[in-house]
Amino acid sequence: MKEIVKKLNLLKPLDVDKIAIKRDHYFSGAYIIDLPLDSTPDHIWQDIFEYEWKSSRHLWDRKLFVMGDKLRLVTAPNDIGSKLDWVKQILDQTNRGIDDYNRESEARMVLMEEQAEKQRLEDEAKIEKLRNMIRSRFGAF
Repeated sequence: MKEIVKKLNLLKPLDVDKIAIKRDHYFSGAYIIDLPLDSTPDHIWQDIFEYEWKSSRHLWDRKLFVMGDKLRLVTAPNDIGSKLDWVKQILDQTNRGIDDYNRESEARMVLMEEQAEKQRLEDEAKIEKLRNMIRSRFGAF
């Protein structure tokens, strides 16, 4: 049986006082903000997420990484509201990608089941043909 890939979102309710925020020692003026997810993503969710955020036009002033059950945003504090909206947009796009993946996966599963059933029926027909050939040569026992 195929497992459905789960969509993820930011943890709700979001306790802002428990979000880790610290200065980034590698990028001058940048901060690291760890936003909690509602669960730990699997590798398929992470692959789709990576594609979505890396294809964003905003890469020059922010980075976004999956760190266990958190999203790590590394950015300067200016215009943080639009950056948080961007994070939400990336999550939404990733979850739409998960919907697409699950639909395609289900369609592949149905096709594989149909092909397996067709192969089973063809095998049964060939086996019956072989049995009939053996009966005609040696008679029924």
